[in-house]
Amino acid sequence: MNIVDELSWRGAVNQMTDEEGLRKLTEDKSISLYCGVDPTGDSMHIGHLIPFMMLKRFAMAGHHPYVVIGGGTGVIGDPSGRKTERQLQTIEKIHDNAEKLKAQFRHLFGDETNISFVNNYDWLNQINLLDFLRNYGKLFSINIMLAKEVVASRLEAGISFTEFTYQILQAIDFEHLYMNHDVQLQIGGADQWGNITSGIDMIHKMHGSDVEVYGLTIPLMLKSDGTKFGKTAGGAIWLDPEKTSPFEFYQFWLNQDDADVIKYLKYFTFLSQEEINSLAEAVQNEPEKRLAQRRLAEEVTRFVHSPEALKEAQNITEALYHGSIADLSEHELEQAFGKMPTVDVSNEEKDVVTWLVDSGIYKSKRQAREDVNNGAVTINGIKVQSVDESVHPHKNSNGKYVIVRKGKKKYTLARVH
Repeated sequence: MNIVDELSWRGAVNQMTDEEGLRKLTEDKSISLYCGVDPTGDSMHIGHLIPFMMLKRFAMAGHHPYVVIGGGTGVIGDPSGRKTERQLQTIEKIHDNAEKLKAQFRHLFGDETNISFVNNYDWLNQINLLDFLRNYGKLFSINIMLAKEVVASRLEAGISFTEFTYQILQAIDFEHLYMNHDVQLQIGGADQWGNITSGIDMIHKMHGSDVEVYGLTIPLMLKSDGTKFGKTAGGAIWLDPEKTSPFEFYQFWLNQDDADVIKYLKYFTFLSQEEINSLAEAVQNEPEKRLAQRRLAEEVTRFVHSPEALKEAQNITEALYHGSIADLSEHELEQAFGKMPTVDVSNEEKDVVTWLVDSGIYKSKRQAREDVNNGAVTINGIKVQSVDESVHPHKNSNGKYVIVRKGKKKYTLARVH
């Protein structure tokens, strides 16, 4: 199947500048293509992941992707999707973020055998003001720039000249990559359409209208209820395991609605049509088994993190589901309970009732004693049998943690000091 048809089947195409031309080009030869990300933050979230999954698909189909880290454009700030001016960051912070994003990409895509990484600071930094105005500014019509949706949507609130010129910088990227690396296709999110077409127009003005360069955008990802994909009550789902643990990441995918899961399997996994169609049947016929959700969580967690991180996430999920956390490792305990209610306790040995009240988990000894006697309290995954038992840290926590469960689901993490 041609890569354009593959992306269309996966619902991963919003707009293309010339569908038939791109299909023919990708059938005739291996092409180079690119997608960029500005290092305005030190980690990508799963919304960023969507176009880069498309790059990976092109690579698997024999084409050569370039990832452009926007060390130059990040200094300016893309106005796309924003209602107000972006707070400019220092160049030092942008460079630091760029290095962190590059490390994430290397983790996702491996070495540079099948993918290349470049930073647009390397060429944008070389353009002085007069060259910018003479060589590039003259090629852009203010009327056309104002009509671009990303600019038009900001006119009422106001947009600075700095952000207004962003589309010119992105166009320079495309032209530079075309001339130096034979890049013929730019991929981006739906909000990048205006920036991408600006680059194509500039290349045609500079090098001829017959030059074969193309643009492709990815649809805005929405859940079946119309809300934005990739957010939870705790905020964005990050690729950085320090911001979103592999367990939290795994749980995010595992808890997707039946109405969305097949769409996400098409977008975020490399499973074949046959496998995805089979999982779609399972959603219809055996929804209670949640086979599609489990497969989605496994595939994406393995790809973004590692097989080892996936195994940890599965261990934690299994332990929490069955209420048996006694054998979890220290790292697994931190992932599972790090964002649950937390108290600080001393390492003084006490009977369980006194310990529960002194820690603040219970307000009265009467209630603590009653729950212990009724078998409603577990410590470190083991049900407390007697009010005379002493409390000790979890055996695998190096003396750091005590995990308390009241009833079936109410956990508290006690940090021992």
